[in-house]
Amino acid sequence: MNSGETKKRIAAGRPVFGCWLEMCSPIAAEIVAQAGYDSVLIDLEHGPGSILDAVSLMHAVQGSACAPLIRVPTNDPVVLKRVLDIGVAGVMVPSVNTAAEATAAVSACRYPPKGIRGMAASIVRASGYGAHWREYTAAADDTLLIMCQIESAKAVDNAAAIAAVEGVDMLFIGPFDLSASLGHFGEPDHPDVRKRIAEIEAAAKQAGRALGGIPTPGRTAEDLLAAGYRLILADADVGLLGETARTRVKALRDAAATFD
Repeated sequence: MNSGETKKRIAAGRPVFGCWLEMCSPIAAEIVAQAGYDSVLIDLEHGPGSILDAVSLMHAVQGSACAPLIRVPTNDPVVLKRVLDIGVAGVMVPSVNTAAEATAAVSACRYPPKGIRGMAASIVRASGYGAHWREYTAAADDTLLIMCQIESAKAVDNAAAIAAVEGVDMLFIGPFDLSASLGHFGEPDHPDVRKRIAEIEAAAKQAGRALGGIPTPGRTAEDLLAAGYRLILADADVGLLGETARTRVKALRDAAATFD
């Protein structure tokens, strides 16, 4: 699925299911893509990888139907410029707390005169290293998915204003950071947290923006779909490996115990 198809699919109200990539492992990325996920989210905020690592992960999923998305470490125009230049289908900007910060993120993703993105399309990976740079620059605004992450009390207060910023395609809710910000650390399903999440959902729908999020112990992927979410990142490579390994080790230990 290329960038334009991902954005069009979400705009049409169709769900996109993704998996976080935290391990910086091209092999893990390839396995995830071959499993059939619609997208991978390369995490440069909490993951240990670099932009060069991200390119390797994108190589691993290239040729599959899995679209590469990236969460940048911070709302920085230089970081955003470099990430866009490697050819991602979408960017997630963490900790967007105000409309001004959302505007800055969108501006960093757009070429002049609409934004401030540096022009190097004649040499970067996103344009086939210049092979089709004119086509790329002409279509970039229409195909890039821009996601602002709402994960603090301040961001919820400003959710309607953030959603109203032209160029913001999606509000992606971070329930765990939000719960911490609201004084309920590690309780993403606390009633107070759920109430504020409902405010974000209402703001996004009012502005015609898509919703993205992750399941929580008390709210399944099915629940998110029913609430109108269109990007659901239900899994992570670390979690899939860790949970499977722990389950297998327990089964082996239990089997061994019968011989004691």
